[in-house]
Amino acid sequence: MGKRFVVILASIFSFLLMTVESPGQPDREFLVSAAISLTNAFEELGKTFQGKNKNVRVLFNFAGSGDLMRQIVGGAPVDVFASASPREMDALEQKGLILKDTRKNFAENRVVLVLPARASFPLTSFDDLKRKEVKRIAIGNPQTVPAGRYAEEVLKHFNLSDFVKDKLIFAENVRQVLDYVSRGEVDAGMVYSTDALIKSKQVKIAVEAPPKSHAPVVYPIAVIKGSKKESLGKEFISLVSAKDGREILKRYGFLVP
Repeated sequence: MGKRFVVILASIFSFLLMTVESPGQPDREFLVSAAISLTNAFEELGKTFQGKNKNVRVLFNFAGSGDLMRQIVGGAPVDVFASASPREMDALEQKGLILKDTRKNFAENRVVLVLPARASFPLTSFDDLKRKEVKRIAIGNPQTVPAGRYAEEVLKHFNLSDFVKDKLIFAENVRQVLDYVSRGEVDAGMVYSTDALIKSKQVKIAVEAPPKSHAPVVYPIAVIKGSKKESLGKEFISLVSAKDGREILKRYGFLVP
């Protein structure tokens, strides 16, 4: 009988542990959907934000900006959106899905042509993509990935679209392009300079696209309309654009307006 009492008591204690929130458990969470090129910088920003705000946890959803935009349009419970181009944010603003007064441009980037670190031949210009040795070129899908649209603009600028159209491999996001290049599965790829820095031992930058060859790579951020964590979203955006946030972004290679 005594043994049974101990078992019952242990069960009650376990139930209480499950139902009572521990002191260190976050009691406020909010979701940030962000362009996948922001992954490393935003993960550090999230830790910094949590360090300044007790019992708060930042959850991230990283993907191609176009996919994230469609998720928000579809009703995903997102509190803050950060895009790798203004187009996706403009689309949400036109649909009345963001708080316009929270929208800010907080970072910029550059487009670069990268090769596997052990590439057997050099490329010194975009025109070299015509070479017969270059059989596969990875870029993001222009329909959903801003980096893919910028890459497409660069190819058009240099009149290369017709020459390389049969060589193009489309990826779901810019980090997938980076993975293809780093593993040597393609001969070249077009990514952001910040992505190339992340795998500097696996890829090398062949050439940087001139600013006039594509639209400016600008990153906007805003709170989603109807968010139940509007105040936290605004605080996060304030951190991103404040001195601490700018320093983190610079450390990961972003240009800060």
